[in-house]
Amino acid sequence: MFHNPNNKFYGLFIIIIKSKKGDDVYLGRILALGTTETGNFVAYRVSSRSFPNRTAKTFEDRVSIVPTEGNEKDVFKNPYIAYNSIRIIEDKAVVSNGGHTDVIADKIASGMSIRDSMALSLLSMDYEKDDFNTPRIAGVTTLSGDSYIGIVTHEDLIVEKLEKGTCAYISTYEQIKPKTVKYDANNAQEAAQYIMDQGKFSEFTNPVTSTAAFGTDKWNLSSI
Repeated sequence: MFHNPNNKFYGLFIIIIKSKKGDDVYLGRILALGTTETGNFVAYRVSSRSFPNRTAKTFEDRVSIVPTEGNEKDVFKNPYIAYNSIRIIEDKAVVSNGGHTDVIADKIASGMSIRDSMALSLLSMDYEKDDFNTPRIAGVTTLSGDSYIGIVTHEDLIVEKLEKGTCAYISTYEQIKPKTVKYDANNAQEAAQYIMDQGKFSEFTNPVTSTAAFGTDKWNLSSI
């Protein structure tokens, strides 16, 4: 039993215990990609403290992150909160946390290699010029299982090819280098749900919306 006859430091003790129990991790925007036991995927999750009123809209060959109804004016407060998060270009799925999704996709469509499309797009667009110097993250996976993941921060640029048959994730805060991860999904809906609140991703706070592309011989899209 904790005994403190003079009541010294009692408040400090309580604060430490509460902080320890609430030791959750905020990663901001997160993407994951690679190959599960049954298919290839890219997945994306919006986690946000400042602009939680957003949703994912799924179309035939893309998924867009947009403000929810009634919050459309938020784009005038922050130009970085609305964008295509996934684009499908033939056998390739492109995923990112901003307008560079389209830039990477367009370069791939023009015939540029995946690595060069990602590196050039991240370098030219650079990190977001907001209050946090938010990094741009991106990834591309093909139906044959080739996956690339990358990030540009205010001090670094990384584009890596994953080992075939593996999965990895990266985020705008904290986890700013690619990290391998276990990913359980058999279709696009499960892939979108997994990054939202399953497995390792259940440890990360402030989930808002998520989306994924999953495929073996063709891409299917889904959003949460």
